[in-house]
Amino acid sequence: MSVIPSVPQSDETLWTVAAVAAFLNCSRSWVYQRAEAGILPCFKVGAMLRFEPAAIRAYVRGEWQPSLAPLSAVVR
Repeated sequence: MSVIPSVPQSDETLWTVAAVAAFLNCSRSWVYQRAEAGILPCFKVGAMLRFEPAAIRAYVRGEWQPSLAPLSAVVR
């Protein structure tokens, strides 16, 4: 039985890939692919991806413009 992580209710807490996937009702691999391509707003903390809840909500509303370069090209 898999457990879907709860989505943080506070904008003060950064979201993980699992939390974004739960919020968007999609797979974690979809989140990774879109984040690495620069389509989803995110940043890296070490090797981990983290997401600002307000940025993800803006993406859902269509208010966020993807970056010109994929995350893998920007952060090494």
